[in-house]
Amino acid sequence: MVSFNEILAQASSKKEVTVAVVMAEDLEVLSAIEKACSYELANFILIGDEQKIDELIAAHFTSLMETGRIVTRHAANHSEAAQKGVRAVSEGEASVLMKGHIETAPLLKAVLHKEYGLRTGNVLSHVALFEVPSLKRSIFVTDAAMNVAPDLHQKVQIVHNAVAIAQSIGVTEPKVAPLAAVEVVNPSMQATLDAASLTQMNRRGQIKGCVIDGPLALDIAVSEEAARHKKIGGEVAGQADILLVPTIEAGNILYKSLMYFGMSQVGAVIAGAKAPIVLTSRADSAESKLNSLALAICSSNN
Repeated sequence: MVSFNEILAQASSKKEVTVAVVMAEDLEVLSAIEKACSYELANFILIGDEQKIDELIAAHFTSLMETGRIVTRHAANHSEAAQKGVRAVSEGEASVLMKGHIETAPLLKAVLHKEYGLRTGNVLSHVALFEVPSLKRSIFVTDAAMNVAPDLHQKVQIVHNAVAIAQSIGVTEPKVAPLAAVEVVNPSMQATLDAASLTQMNRRGQIKGCVIDGPLALDIAVSEEAARHKKIGGEVAGQADILLVPTIEAGNILYKSLMYFGMSQVGAVIAGAKAPIVLTSRADSAESKLNSLALAICSSNN
């Protein structure tokens, strides 16, 4: 699995990409954009309170003015900013949408708008990539932020979205582990039933571009030693590239555990729309936002 340094290099090698940033008047957001410009990752349309954006740039990020990579556009409120950002992408002016200092709900409302939105008819899902020091490799986690309790049909699309992101950074046939508490099918545990169904669908060619095996507990999915100890074989055990969580609670806890206990670097995107969406938390660091931008740029169509 590639590192974020490799992903940054891959993103910077792509042809010109433009990112529309909704409510860009935020220090961490602008810091990430400044770093992205130093890597020559993209051009940026900064949407929001134009006066505040200009004041922050003049006070803290003067190098941005010299790059020739930014333009600013005024929006009177969050709703107008979200609409302008989504329209920039839907009309082909930008190929990535980025959340700035705005709540998720108004941004997604614009993304899902019937006239100018970015919906495709597919499930939108959160795909996070972690560079985990203890594993000495990177691993995807999905879905930790969008789908609360996905059913089997939704999980198929969540897998499809994650596989597409993995393939965009060079993981040609990712190994997918549908997570559960045990490695056997238990009729009273829906996660194990869904995992078994996904595995069979993959073996019959209904889910392509990856290898799925489950149900697997987390230790079996990521540790070859644990898999050997429990005598669990297969292509995925101990080697998973993508961890498919059963619910948003499980995903959220795993996501934050990897960040705060595992001290992992992270980058995340929303996949399944017409273009990748950088939907980081307002509390995320500039580094996380930069990683997310690079991942989104790699997975964009440009």
